[in-house]
Amino acid sequence: MRAITISRNYAEALLALATKANDLEGWGLAIHGVVTAIESDARLRNFLAAPQVSASQKNVVIGKAFAGKLPKTMVRFLQKLVLNRRQLLLSQIASEYSNLVDEATGRLHAQVTLSREASDADRQMIAAQLSRAFSKTVVPHVSVNPELLGGVVVKVGDQVLDGSVRKRLKTLKSRIVAAR
Repeated sequence: MRAITISRNYAEALLALATKANDLEGWGLAIHGVVTAIESDARLRNFLAAPQVSASQKNVVIGKAFAGKLPKTMVRFLQKLVLNRRQLLLSQIASEYSNLVDEATGRLHAQVTLSREASDADRQMIAAQLSRAFSKTVVPHVSVNPELLGGVVVKVGDQVLDGSVRKRLKTLKSRIVAAR
């Protein structure tokens, strides 16, 4: 099986556990916190990746490290990952979990590119307009590209909405050239 398929399957199991606990967001924060802890601590990362350390030894450490900090069910989930030798997929599992939560809650992420820095009011207006346009809650991730000259470019999944001045000028130029 491909790593992405395996990660998706574990993420679905994690989503089912989080749904049962009625805390999708909390579990998302927790799993991303575990990923951050592993990625920021080379000793922990090497320990979990070491083939010479048995799964039971790793599970003892995980149990002690996260006892009282994470729900017991999540600790058991992490221990099951180790038992199945899937602990190195944890980052992908967390990412897939976030995608599944977004699907379940009707939330979309949009890459929004502007020609200048946006104020908080602008960001809220953009989020509201996009949410209305897509009939879902849209979370805008705003970046700045002065080459746009003005306007906005929005990318949601594979769909690109280009309302930039640069695009309009290119379109106008092609119409003028075609009219000759």
